[in-house]
Amino acid sequence: MPLDAATALAAGPRITEIVWTAKDVQLYHLGIGAGRPATAPGELRYTLESRLHVLPSFATVAGGGAPGVISALSMPGVDVDLAHVLHGGQRLEIHRPIPVEGRAESVSRITAVYDKGKAALLVMRTEVADGDGPLWTTEAQVFVRGEGGWGGDRGPSARPAPPLGEPDVVVERPIREDQALLYRLSGDPNPLHADPDFARRAGYERPVLHGLCTYGMTLKAVVDTLLGGEVNRVRAYDTRFTGVVYPGETLRIRMWRGDGAIRVAVSAADRGDAPVLADTTVELSCPVRL
Repeated sequence: MPLDAATALAAGPRITEIVWTAKDVQLYHLGIGAGRPATAPGELRYTLESRLHVLPSFATVAGGGAPGVISALSMPGVDVDLAHVLHGGQRLEIHRPIPVEGRAESVSRITAVYDKGKAALLVMRTEVADGDGPLWTTEAQVFVRGEGGWGGDRGPSARPAPPLGEPDVVVERPIREDQALLYRLSGDPNPLHADPDFARRAGYERPVLHGLCTYGMTLKAVVDTLLGGEVNRVRAYDTRFTGVVYPGETLRIRMWRGDGAIRVAVSAADRGDAPVLADTTVELSCPVRL
């Protein structure tokens, strides 16, 4: 069996050193759509080295290593076809503001393997710390189609209640035709996002945008719209990927202010508001200013 849950769970952690520079941060920000308009003060905080702030979602690509999805597939006990893999969800917890340049130790391991019937769900947890202590923790949920059905634990099924009432803010963010090509330079070479033949083999009409690119674009919209650009107010960020986005489309991002958190829902405006991100929450270090 290509997926051996017992082996994956018993494997020791993968420990690597990661290094990033201001150029890596700038490239990531450009990859999620920063810099439009190029000279706007609010955009220069993402693109100009003398004013640079790090959007917390940079943690998902810091060091240029493989993201949680690709990394999980190279762990012991996991030998599956990349075309059968879907990124199911992502959680990020920020312990300290991410420095513009840094060197840190990354410790990753598979912490759970669930049997979803027609698919297996892997949970890949990564903890990153530098000489001053913990920086961030990420948790990627990875679906592998065709690898379920062995009678294992199905895992938790509870989901948060949807936000009530009309959203407080709705914004739209256009996606460049070459957005996926730019984003993949930050470390995710999955051909699903660039190769039309591979995309068709995976069941899509054409290459799709990285889920983590949508993830970053959404967080940037929240920070810019409701947090006044204060990236360090983000304490945690959690989402479930519910649909694909194609380069050239437009994201419609709905936001609800809450007590210590912002609830978010994202859809593809060009395809009848097809859901893209759901169960999405940005937890804050201090309340939203009304």
